[in-house]
Amino acid sequence: MARYFGNVGYVTYMETAPSVHKEQVTERPYYGDVLSMNRRLEKGEGINDNVEIGNQFSILADAYAYENFASIRYITWMGQRWKVSKVTVQRPRLLIDIGGVWNGRTPES
Repeated sequence: MARYFGNVGYVTYMETAPSVHKEQVTERPYYGDVLSMNRRLEKGEGINDNVEIGNQFSILADAYAYENFASIRYITWMGQRWKVSKVTVQRPRLLIDIGGVWNGRTPES
């Protein structure tokens, strides 16, 4: 089992004016373990296939992670942001399954 240290991205929505909401992206660092590692190629619409990662991570969660686990959208691993497909709460940890590459908003954008 490999060790993990990286950022977890949360996407929340805040009301900036009546009936106007804006995405707010927050990243927080976590330690944990890589429980499984696998990948597959999916046929895409373009010339190249899409890479799908089916890894599972177990992170040591804090109070913020427990309160906002439904807002987790991506996790950083090997220099790339990956979409979170599933989050399972198993105190004191969160089990996070990932899929394809995250192309959404980041704190820098």
